[in-house]
Amino acid sequence: MPQPDRPSPHPLRKLLLITEFTALAVLLASMGWFSSHTADGSKLDPAWLIIPAIASLCVFLSFIGLMYLRWVAAADASNRLRHKIIFSLLAITLIGVWLYGIANTWFSLNAS
Repeated sequence: MPQPDRPSPHPLRKLLLITEFTALAVLLASMGWFSSHTADGSKLDPAWLIIPAIASLCVFLSFIGLMYLRWVAAADASNRLRHKIIFSLLAITLIGVWLYGIANTWFSLNAS
């Protein structure tokens, strides 16, 4: 039985998926590397934290981009405004959570 014609995926979808999973692999690898280098109690230079910060930002931004393609770009024209508003609130919340986590990490490094 032949499949009905599926709409072709958005051209950015593949790039966003590759970015998300590559950044996630970098994030996990950096966390593993940090734990192995600080296992003996030595301190880590705070500049190294830029690697997981950028990787986590890439994960969040690609996730947000994929959500946009799934929810807003694929929505009917009649519901698109509502989807854009809800998506914008969710994206702002996710980026705010990321900023909060980065700020707390930075302030905890400066406090010790």
